Amino acid sequence: MRRHTGIVMDPRYLEHRTIEGHPESPRRLEAVYSLFDEPEMKARFHFVPSTAAGKDALTRVHSPEHIRRMARTADCELSMLTPDTSASADSYRAALLAVGGFVETVSRVASGILDNAMALVRPPGHHAERNRAMGFCLFNTIAVGAAFARMELGMERILIVDWDVHHGNGTQHAFEADPAYLYFSIHQYPLFPGTGLFQETGVGKGEGFTMNLPLPSGYGDGDYAVIFDKLLRPVALEFQPQMILVSAGFDTHFADPLGGMRMTSAGYAALTRILMEIADTCCNGRIAMVLEGGYHLGALKESVRAVLRELNEETASDPVSMAQEADSKRSGYAFSRCIHAHRPFWKCLEAL
Repeated sequence: MRRHTGIVMDPRYLEHRTIEGHPESPRRLEAVYSLFDEPEMKARFHFVPSTAAGKDALTRVHSPEHIRRMARTADCELSMLTPDTSASADSYRAALLAVGGFVETVSRVASGILDNAMALVRPPGHHAERNRAMGFCLFNTIAVGAAFARMELGMERILIVDWDVHHGNGTQHAFEADPAYLYFSIHQYPLFPGTGLFQETGVGKGEGFTMNLPLPSGYGDGDYAVIFDKLLRPVALEFQPQMILVSAGFDTHFADPLGGMRMTSAGYAALTRILMEIADTCCNGRIAMVLEGGYHLGALKESVRAVLRELNEETASDPVSMAQEADSKRSGYAFSRCIHAHRPFWKCLEAL
């Protein structure tokens, strides 16, 4: 049976301009949005409007000083925020709309209007810190959405999964002391921003609720599938989230110019299927995804297509079969290091 899958897309996201030759360009969304020029794709999804996020939503994650600093970029043709992060005169509005669109997505999925959804927005968000833009990111979209679910919707347990090739430092730092959020990041290491080590497991009451898998280059579909199936799944089922949020970066694709992983579009569909199975068990299927990285236009487009088709049950991947293709040496490295760090916190890992 098809699910009610929502989409956030807005031409105003294209108005965020970066410097010439920058990998995070409007062409990324142009490629993704071209999917919906296909009548059969357009007919399958429910389109969610984007409105600008307000100050109350932003200050749950970001400082007032940071918000004012971003607002001042609207007065400038070009603002260099870091050596790799810039803003144009329309970037502040695009960032507010990106956050607002995702917050509305979370609200609609939580209420049951939608079964699941994907916010196809830019700029990306998971590197943005409380008081700092970085890594192409101005505001931390997924963190603001998670804080909204917790503080406005009253959810007590939220699982945040980050499969971007880069570690979501800003998301981790936003929630690492709070056991209401389980943050799971699988990323390439060493790679920007240089955080997300196995031993980064959380702080204070949040210890054990940050789970990092920093992996060498070369991991592919089977390796990711077995890690999601045999490591994330049992921990998530023990945690019992009331909603799953996903930082969906597609720069682990084998064609991506910024990473060194070997994922394919079929692999992303399989990871989506595992998350759907977890969500069906724990939280009535509630999943909300937000686009992060992915810089090869063709790979990005086809990977988003694969995930959307999985979300609305047009396809049904077999992650168990895909996991059988994992390289035992690579997956064994990830399992042993992560289990060693997290065995004290999760009963499901005690016997592993």
